[in-house]
Amino acid sequence: QVQLVESGGGLVQPGGSLTLSCAASGSIFRINVMGWYRQAPGKQRELVADISSGGSTNYADSAKGRFTISRDNAKNTVYLQMNSLKPEDTAVYYCKAAIYRSGWPSVLSDYWGQGTQVTVSS
Repeated sequence: QVQLVESGGGLVQPGGSLTLSCAASGSIFRINVMGWYRQAPGKQRELVADISSGGSTNYADSAKGRFTISRDNAKNTVYLQMNSLKPEDTAVYYCKAAIYRSGWPSVLSDYWGQGTQVTVSS
């Protein structure tokens, strides 16, 4: 069994910063891409940023220059540093990871965290 647990969400004023964390645990053989998605009320879930096991990153246009994704492969953890936050960044942020489970056969599957609320408001 594999679990992703997010933390770090909360209420922040416009222009402020937050750092989200997502730790994967369980029967993990290897983790490929890890990423952050968000879903605002009434909108579809969208990619914010992702990062490969080798450290290559990809950002949505809305995140470029303000957000930084990073990962610690030894801890199976991905981070999202968010700066210069805007009210339109308000959403539930979800962590996603492509994981090979331990055991045989080791199938590559996507796993999601439960989500963490980020609210940007004065």
